[in-house]
Amino acid sequence: MKTTSSTTIKSNNTKNTKATNPRGKAATNASRSAATNGTKKAASAKTGSEQESPSLLDKLFVSLLKETYWAEKHLVKALQTMQSQATTESLQDAFEDHMYVTQKHVSRLEKAFGMMEQEPEEKKCIAMEALTTEAEQIVAETEDGTMTRDAALIIAAQKVEHYEIATYGSLVQLARTLGYDNVAGILEKTLWEEEETDLLLTDIAESEVNPLADDEPQEMTAELEMAEL
Repeated sequence: MKTTSSTTIKSNNTKNTKATNPRGKAATNASRSAATNGTKKAASAKTGSEQESPSLLDKLFVSLLKETYWAEKHLVKALQTMQSQATTESLQDAFEDHMYVTQKHVSRLEKAFGMMEQEPEEKKCIAMEALTTEAEQIVAETEDGTMTRDAALIIAAQKVEHYEIATYGSLVQLARTLGYDNVAGILEKTLWEEEETDLLLTDIAESEVNPLADDEPQEMTAELEMAEL
């Protein structure tokens, strides 16, 4: 009887132990799950922190915007000078119109900075400074009041336009890559306007200025010098 009782007690203890073990496993799994979730949350928080800091591409984009902002403001002044140096009415009008359009480009860039929660800031654009300096030099090599000077002004202006077309084309693509779709949209409007100006200058050169400049005799230089006296 005692042996049977002892065996029964052991059997019952074994059953109790087995009944308890599933609960222990469940507690262990719950603990592991909590630890895993905690690790995932920490990783997620780290990822969020990394996303808040700007990427190298983002920094490059902002730097280029600052250069373009400087370039457009500098160009407004240069266009005033070029407009006063032009002889043909169509070229004078083209420069005057583009001067006002360029002022609109400045405003668009300020809006782009605002969309990105950035303060508008200028960074000197060496390329634009060089282009406008070259424009001054090429104009100085021609005579005032000649079609040859107008041809030189168009060449100088189109060099500027081609630079701006390249600049805005690149900025639009970078803005899209970085997810600044609204910024890309307003910069693309400026790109279209730069392209339209380039086409207008080409039309003025081909239909009016270049043919007239080709007919100007070399003696005209001496005549102009005498007229100035």
